[in-house]
Amino acid sequence: MSARAGAAAPLVEVHDLAKTFDVSAPWLNRVIERKPRQFVHAVDGVSFSIQRGKTLALVGESGCGKSTVARLLVGLYAPTKGRVEFDGTDTATTFRSKQALALRRRMQMIFQDPYASLNPRWKVADIVGEPLKEHGLLSGKSATRGDKREMKARVAQLLQSVGLAAADVEKFPHQFSGGQRQRISIARALATQPEFLVCDEPTSALDVSVQAQVLNIMKDLQRKQGLTYLFISHNLAVVRHVSDQVGVMYLGRVVELADKADLFARPRHPYTRMLLDAIPDIHMSGRARTPVQGEVPNPLMPPSGCSFHPRCPHANERCKQERPALKMFGGALIACHAIEEGRI
Repeated sequence: MSARAGAAAPLVEVHDLAKTFDVSAPWLNRVIERKPRQFVHAVDGVSFSIQRGKTLALVGESGCGKSTVARLLVGLYAPTKGRVEFDGTDTATTFRSKQALALRRRMQMIFQDPYASLNPRWKVADIVGEPLKEHGLLSGKSATRGDKREMKARVAQLLQSVGLAAADVEKFPHQFSGGQRQRISIARALATQPEFLVCDEPTSALDVSVQAQVLNIMKDLQRKQGLTYLFISHNLAVVRHVSDQVGVMYLGRVVELADKADLFARPRHPYTRMLLDAIPDIHMSGRARTPVQGEVPNPLMPPSGCSFHPRCPHANERCKQERPALKMFGGALIACHAIEEGRI
């Protein structure tokens, strides 16, 4: 959603971002079996922006392209098409230049699985301290004793900022629970004092009670340090707790983008409605509900037109043939022919 006239420029702007992966069989197999090359459009024309100090959440079923967007934003993947602007500069160009390290210092990523993202052979002091050494944020040389003392002191401060003890610097990852490991991941991401954090389902591997603790830490850090978040999740309850804006993705495309309160109060796209109807109704309100129906199509052979039309109760011939554009309807960006034509 573009910034209004007179408003501050967004910290992050994504313009028509796309990523295609070649998933073809080896050349000889294709020749023998007479098969063409195959491509997956993991991200297919995604656009959004994030204001400083705010949180945009991307939600959707598994395989919709959320994590690919996350990796594109931090430079782990290069975009096939489109661009990402961070603080007014094109990140793809910067990542190929001498300023790449300075940009990476300003944006960090928290990964999904705290059991896989931490090196089991390293102590916490080395795990959290590695970004400090890599970005040259220590005053001396890494071989000096004073520098090692400084690193331990800095790591202890970072651990305390996420609710862990300073003494934990000498422990190994296996000595911590899942929630504590994710706190270590957050401390590592905060080591370079970034402005922008990309959080790829940071609580999905944790128990519900531990999820709440980690999310509260992340919200406190955002409030104290003015952090900007892109939050990837499939859990709408989590999204409701942390986000300012919500983007709903389906098969690599954003189908609805709205302020959190608006999206949860008045979901408009049929897919968004189905996702919200799948949440258990603990208040027993008795309202009509339509559970999510059907399966996500094969991304190697996506449907023509609107990719959601095989599962949509409002689909017509236009939906099957013409891809809907993301347009503004009542304060929200929605890609849906049925809404455009007033059929919903």
